[in-house]
Amino acid sequence: MIIKKAELETVCGVTSRLPENDQPEFAFAGKSNVGKSSLINALMNRKSLARTSSQPGKTQTINFYHINDQVYFVDLPGYGYTKIAVEVKASWGRMIERYLHGSSVLKCVFLLVDIRHEPSDNDKTMYKWIIHNGFRPVIIATKLDKINRSQLQKQVKLLRQGLGMAEDDVLIPFSAVTKQGREEIWNLIEETLNS
Repeated sequence: MIIKKAELETVCGVTSRLPENDQPEFAFAGKSNVGKSSLINALMNRKSLARTSSQPGKTQTINFYHINDQVYFVDLPGYGYTKIAVEVKASWGRMIERYLHGSSVLKCVFLLVDIRHEPSDNDKTMYKWIIHNGFRPVIIATKLDKINRSQLQKQVKLLRQGLGMAEDDVLIPFSAVTKQGREEIWNLIEETLNS
């Protein structure tokens, strides 16, 4: 897809009403610091539309990005950052659940995990939770540029086993630095839009 227009359209906090969009939505979930903003920026060919931060736990809202006036990217709050108060985490959880249940146009949930590490307990919980909410998450294995080529298959296997993925579940290795994986993600989005 050629990106002609991309803008942050709606920001929803814990008490906000979610927008009732009538165009397809693709949601991005992942723990703090896994590279969600970098992925969204790479997909949109923008440097800083989604704000990246060296401080984990920064996205505390659900952010709706409108692309080419035809599709939405939905950036969900990062999870698993220990310095966030328990009650704040619980309210984010409710907010994400409200979104997953409430959106009638959500087409796909991308779950980002760090390719360098075994999935954390939070990753596993989020994976199961997305499935529990009726979606088969597409796994984006981020930070691909930080491992050697020779490690790729081993790390992919580690993620698949760690999350308990089905054989036909999709996992796409991705690097925000080299943009490897970007085309695959867009192909999947376009296939979903056309199906």
